[in-house]
Amino acid sequence: MNERAQIASSTEDSQLGRLACESSLVSQDELASAIDRQKALGEKGKRQTLSEILVEMGFLTRTQLDRLQGNSEDSGGRPAQQIPGYQLRKKIGAGAMAVVYKAKQVSLDRTVAVKVLPKRLSLNPEFVERFYREGKAAAALSHNNIVQAIDVGEAGGYHYFVMEFVEGNTVYDTIADGETFKEEDALRLIRQVGQALQHAHERDIIHRDVKPKNIMITPDGVVKLADMGLARAVSDVEAAIAEAGRAYGTPYYISPEQIRGEVTIDVRADIYSLGATFYHMMTGRVPFEGPTPVAVMHKHLKEQLTPPDHINMQLTSGCAAVIEKMMAKKPADRYQNCKDMIEDIDCLLAGKPPRYAETSLDHDTFAGLAEGETQEVQQTYVIRRSGPPIWLVALLGAVAAVSIVINIIVLST
Repeated sequence: MNERAQIASSTEDSQLGRLACESSLVSQDELASAIDRQKALGEKGKRQTLSEILVEMGFLTRTQLDRLQGNSEDSGGRPAQQIPGYQLRKKIGAGAMAVVYKAKQVSLDRTVAVKVLPKRLSLNPEFVERFYREGKAAAALSHNNIVQAIDVGEAGGYHYFVMEFVEGNTVYDTIADGETFKEEDALRLIRQVGQALQHAHERDIIHRDVKPKNIMITPDGVVKLADMGLARAVSDVEAAIAEAGRAYGTPYYISPEQIRGEVTIDVRADIYSLGATFYHMMTGRVPFEGPTPVAVMHKHLKEQLTPPDHINMQLTSGCAAVIEKMMAKKPADRYQNCKDMIEDIDCLLAGKPPRYAETSLDHDTFAGLAEGETQEVQQTYVIRRSGPPIWLVALLGAVAAVSIVINIIVLST
């Protein structure tokens, strides 16, 4: 490649990189990674265009590349210039539904987060309706443990939702880094999420997508529940009927009734998802795994949960009891509201047994008493599922008694 061709190629690469970032298709970090790879290949005598590398690394699809190359002046994806009153500074997140930017609200000179619906989804009324439903649901809530809504609207063909900017990491970030939560820290964190959900539930709103990625932790340890994208009013019968038969939620944390697409989804679905999140935090793995989302959801419906204290041996039986009650397959067997769940968490934090989660005395206590020790019964609690059924204990006791009587008769003859 001669010098003129190299300059032309470099110019095209620079322009493509700029358009890809401004179109929110590629982040600055992703672009930097692609450029570093291009330089490394060049040092080995291999020349590749930036566009080819971006596609190979999975940062762009062929369709997206074609659109960018067909729009040399403006890709049509520059929301920073389309939303009046806000200066979008940095892309901080992206999902299937929207892109989130760190931005400045000019009028108040403060940092906010702006979620923007891509133009391709703006053509679908269902996505637009869901986007505005999230904004309205968040606006109806005002709680220290919920990300606060600020504004929602449309400008220049872009639908946007402005919210409080939260400095910190998500629970998912901690889990993904291989870190574990201490039980007490996890209890305090789950308690804060429970308070956020209780606030929402008292206002007739269910979240329907509680998961580690939607729970943020500030440097000061304040928990913020985010993403009301699937939230709806419990009393919204019309929406419930329209969604009947469809599973809304994230497979690893979704409740059985959401999987079945039941019409009567209520606050107990959020408690199940929070329990699944709690389980992941304490064991380092999701409650159910499978090769496909369908397989995972089938296990939520049918497979028995491996007790969390069978995986994390350091977990107290009382904490395990709370998690298992939160994740009971039947809504009637779960906590019926967050208030009761929080009460049990407070009991655990105070060193007391949970009030609502079913517990029994630890077998080690009985072992000590059987050896003739006189001791105060320790406050150690486990789910009753760990021990044998009562009828079996009674039967074994009867057999032992008969055996002792026979031995006495034999010895006396």
